Amino acid sequence: MNAIEFILSGMLAAATPFLLAALGELVVERAGVLNLGVEGMMALGAVIAFIVVYHGGGHALAFIVAGIAGALLSLVFALVALGFRANQVATGLAIGILGQGLSALFGKTYESLTVKGLPKLAFPWLSDIPVLGKLFVQDVVVWLSLLVTLAIWAAFAYTKVGLVIRAIGENPKAAHAIGYPVIAIRVAAIAFGGMMAGFAGAYAAAVYTPLWADGMIAGRGWIAIALVVFGTWLTGRIFIGACLFGAVSLMSLAGQAIGLDVPSQLLSSLPYIVTIVVLGIISADRRLLKLNGVASLGEPFQR
Repeated sequence: MNAIEFILSGMLAAATPFLLAALGELVVERAGVLNLGVEGMMALGAVIAFIVVYHGGGHALAFIVAGIAGALLSLVFALVALGFRANQVATGLAIGILGQGLSALFGKTYESLTVKGLPKLAFPWLSDIPVLGKLFVQDVVVWLSLLVTLAIWAAFAYTKVGLVIRAIGENPKAAHAIGYPVIAIRVAAIAFGGMMAGFAGAYAAAVYTPLWADGMIAGRGWIAIALVVFGTWLTGRIFIGACLFGAVSLMSLAGQAIGLDVPSQLLSSLPYIVTIVVLGIISADRRLLKLNGVASLGEPFQR
């Protein structure tokens, strides 16, 4: 397998943790809330899923429990940020640190242990295409994440629920004036975002790299938050961005495979370098941010 085939075969799987977490954060931010605790929610979901699989609970149960754990942690954020109207940035950072601390505590006795991942599923005929066929050999979670991406895009584009969430993010006072429960909808959006972050962590620890190591999320939650801005709060662009970051994250292994005389530390830092560069480019285009941004993002709402 050459470097291109290697990157194509692993790109969607590498992108899945970014994608799941970013889609959850997209819903949260569309509702007008900025949750910076995604990293901690992913870490907590990762260790919970690993423990469930390690003790024979199965991957389906692991994802369910990890999603519940992420949602519960996100509800702590909702209580502080929405209930007590605390600063959302500070609250999100604190919840992120809490999640990472809990993951280190729960995972202490499982350090460096491994579990069995999920088998790959291939699309007939499509998987036989030279080079590109590698894209069509993925595990079931990757295929489900693509369906979730389409579902969230359709919800925002065609459903009343998506329209209400967007309206609350743009002008919560106007939405409240016409009878929509702003706080309740924001809490539901936050819980959904936490659940998706839990799923992302579960995939990272129980499927993609089926082992537990403290700190294994390694900044994926922060990149997922950056992806929402990178995609200018549009589902399709977030998917493309996740694939880009998934491909970049594999370049260090591909570079070593083809014998590039480049320090491995530099190659490993590529996703973070790309994040900084892309955010700088996107932030420079004020028109694009204003066109697709969320007007009340991060602003507290009081009845």
